[in-house]
Amino acid sequence: MSESESVSQRPVYAISVAADLAGLPIPTLRLYEQFGLVRPARTEGGTRRYSDADVARIQRVSRLVDEGVTLAATGRVLEIEDHNAELSARNEDLRADNRELRRDNARLRRQTGETSSR
Repeated sequence: MSESESVSQRPVYAISVAADLAGLPIPTLRLYEQFGLVRPARTEGGTRRYSDADVARIQRVSRLVDEGVTLAATGRVLEIEDHNAELSARNEDLRADNRELRRDNARLRRQTGETSSR
């Protein structure tokens, strides 16, 4: 695990703790895992370990289910939300690259203008 890895992504909670944090029974967490809605890390011995991000995702699943969304549909909603988050992050990266290129372009134009006016 790298130092730059977010603490919220670090799998530290046993299933009982994650269930308490999410306010759900342990079998519900196992069910969510069976449906692929949450994928806790596993220790070498096979014990589930949940991160803060996993607990937040479990709570999101629970809210959707409480609103009447099926587990299968919840999986699709989460896929779309995850994809949207990835696209948003990529968009921000591209915007930053664009700003940097515009600054470089403006600097080069100034340098060219200064050279040609001498």
